[in-house]
Amino acid sequence: MKITSREKTILVLILGSIAALGPFTVDMYLPGFPTIAEDLGTTQKSMSYTLTSYFIGISIGQLIYGPVIDKFGRKPPLLFGLSIFSMASFGIAFSPDINTMIGLRFVQALGASVGMVASMSIVRDIFKGKEIAKMLTNIMLVMGVAPVIAPTLGSLFLNNFQWEAIFIFLFAISALVLLAVFFKLKETTGYKPEVSLKISNSLKNYWITLQNASFTKFTISGSIAMSLLFCYIASIPFIFMSYYGVSEQKFGLLVGMNAFGLIIGSQLNRFLLKRFRLIKLTNIIFVMIISVTFLLLILFYLTTISLFVFSAVIFIMMFLIGFLNPNSMALAMDNVDKNIGLASALNGSFRMAFGAFVSALIEVFYNGTPLPFIWFIFILSSISFGLHKWAVKDIQRT
Repeated sequence: MKITSREKTILVLILGSIAALGPFTVDMYLPGFPTIAEDLGTTQKSMSYTLTSYFIGISIGQLIYGPVIDKFGRKPPLLFGLSIFSMASFGIAFSPDINTMIGLRFVQALGASVGMVASMSIVRDIFKGKEIAKMLTNIMLVMGVAPVIAPTLGSLFLNNFQWEAIFIFLFAISALVLLAVFFKLKETTGYKPEVSLKISNSLKNYWITLQNASFTKFTISGSIAMSLLFCYIASIPFIFMSYYGVSEQKFGLLVGMNAFGLIIGSQLNRFLLKRFRLIKLTNIIFVMIISVTFLLLILFYLTTISLFVFSAVIFIMMFLIGFLNPNSMALAMDNVDKNIGLASALNGSFRMAFGAFVSALIEVFYNGTPLPFIWFIFILSSISFGLHKWAVKDIQRT
């Protein structure tokens, strides 16, 4: 499918805006954990389950939308999901207790999940190989504004309004994105009557897709690598605000700085892909991120890590994750030629499932120090690299 420069720019802006809803949905309310917990009469640890339920909803939702977008095209399901997201965001603002919030966060995620499946499918409909990674990098440039400003914006809302205003804001921006999709996004496939939505057929097609060994191995490797980010999201409020005792305002600035590192990495990735093969560049980044996480682990046992040192190392880690995210998705999706919606759903679902599992698991091991987090990121990065190398060997043999 041919696309003009102007159409590509519009596509990047719309898909980037859809992708930005994720960071806004997660990062904006993180500084408000203590305030929301107090208002709802619960604990900060219970608040963490609103993250877990969101990740679970994202994971399940993508599996549901996979066959739907293969049948009905990319645009109609996207409009439907964004509508659910908007309504759930509005409802969360009026949550009377923590259980209601956890439930509505799950519904909110079901709505948001369609954006991940449809966006990846649209990119794969149009691009191949390195071009997928480059397009995803462009999208990350647009959505990258969100994680930079979301924590600070959340702190600003908390200082001037009640915490409910955060979710009213999410309702408003999702409504604007919905309008942009309706009026400006072009369909890339359209309705396919031959695609069946029977559960048995969908399960069969999912199974066929999973039998694509290269896709599955790269997907699992990328999912574990991506869980580093979820590990960070689940741990960082406790580490910064409880262990290091930073204020909500300073927390917002630190998280924004780390998000900026993620953006820098993703944009540098676009230029390095012109000089390096996708696999070679990804190998280099894996070695660097394992080295950084191992360094942090050694430092923790040898000395007391200051806030400055800890923040600097985490910034470097986030910078490196900026490379891994688009590259691992590109490696997985480049090995798929049919059932693209299903493959995109599986790829995204695996990522969110690992994220939800890691987010919940790290809460079990949390001991009031950064040590569980440090061990998690070192082990996860090492396992991910091992699986990546295994997948690369499969490609080299064929």
